[in-house]
Amino acid sequence: MLNANKGSAAYALLEPQESARAGDTGYDFLLGLAALEVGQNTRAVFALERVLAIDPTNVRARAEIARAYLALGEVETAQQEFETVQKQGVPADVSLTLDRYIAAAKRIGNQNKPTVNAYVESVFGYDTNVNVGPNRSSVVIPGFSSTPAILSSDSRANKDIYGQLGGGLNARVPVSKDVALLAGFSGAQRWNQDVSQFDMGNFDANAGVVVTAEKNVFTLMGQFGSVSIDNARYRTAAGATGQWQYNLDARNQISGFVQYSNLHYVVQTIRDANRWVGGAAYAHMLKDGVVGFGSVYLVKEKPQEASVDFIGFDGVGFRLGAKADLSSKATLFGGLSYEHRSYSAVDPSFLVERKDDQYGLLLGATYGFAKDWTVTPQVTLTRNQSNTELNEYHREVVSLAIRREF
Repeated sequence: MLNANKGSAAYALLEPQESARAGDTGYDFLLGLAALEVGQNTRAVFALERVLAIDPTNVRARAEIARAYLALGEVETAQQEFETVQKQGVPADVSLTLDRYIAAAKRIGNQNKPTVNAYVESVFGYDTNVNVGPNRSSVVIPGFSSTPAILSSDSRANKDIYGQLGGGLNARVPVSKDVALLAGFSGAQRWNQDVSQFDMGNFDANAGVVVTAEKNVFTLMGQFGSVSIDNARYRTAAGATGQWQYNLDARNQISGFVQYSNLHYVVQTIRDANRWVGGAAYAHMLKDGVVGFGSVYLVKEKPQEASVDFIGFDGVGFRLGAKADLSSKATLFGGLSYEHRSYSAVDPSFLVERKDDQYGLLLGATYGFAKDWTVTPQVTLTRNQSNTELNEYHREVVSLAIRREF
């Protein structure tokens, strides 16, 4: 059962026999593993302590009790136990897993004191649709004419090589054992080689609070973002995000989230809108270093000006993703996404209620080539299908990012 990731079933089978079989090292070891899987960390410690009392050289039991200490928040004890196991000459793959747990222990330990983390990043890439325009030279606009309208060069898809510089900073300040204040900001500027009129800059800032209550983690953040195009401010977004996260057991986590944004278009104020997003997510650890996750959500965007209801929409979407650690330095990741949008009124130009289906694919890898330095090659594919030709497009982006963390 444990090998099949059926920890709950294993615990239900083993736990009733504890009073009769406690002291049997084989039984106690399995009970400790099962208890860890279902989040019964104190019971896991008791069972594994009995194993080590009889067999203090049991490396696996010592590693598992370290996991239990970590889950209980006894960070220093957990780190000491992990390091003790690592010094006993374990295989390379086991040592890699221990490295991850030691790093996790250090991160948890840092949560009890103020921390500041920062990064700088440079990106180089090729984008087949810099301006997210239709991949065609003409479209028929029924509301104006049955003759195809020729699109200007700036209106249709533009390909280009680009470079980008960015950075950010995040701070965490504990107020008590279970409450911490969060704040951060990030920004980036992108330059295109040929179509500089589509150079883009963005800035995002957030501040909020995170509260931990046993297996529950509640986060509330205020957010502000700004996008500029060709050095002129294009759009701002101000709002808030709330999230609830619940750790079911050592391998499973669920969460719910809701977000509100007030979108303001600096030049085209008629496009100003209120946007809401709400959904749920689930994450599962298949084995150490391999994690899969998925989310579903609803989205609504409503223009503030009643005369342009046709640009507002209701939508539904999902995202699936996974990551796998190949070594202590290399990680593979990928994801799939889909969103359907149904617009709220007939578009006066195309004489239909617009409907879009947007698909996305992301594949990449991260490699740590030096301390605090990583390189990330990545491919992103996007396709938007629409019943209005002007809004139908595809986009492919290949990039290489180099990041330094502090």
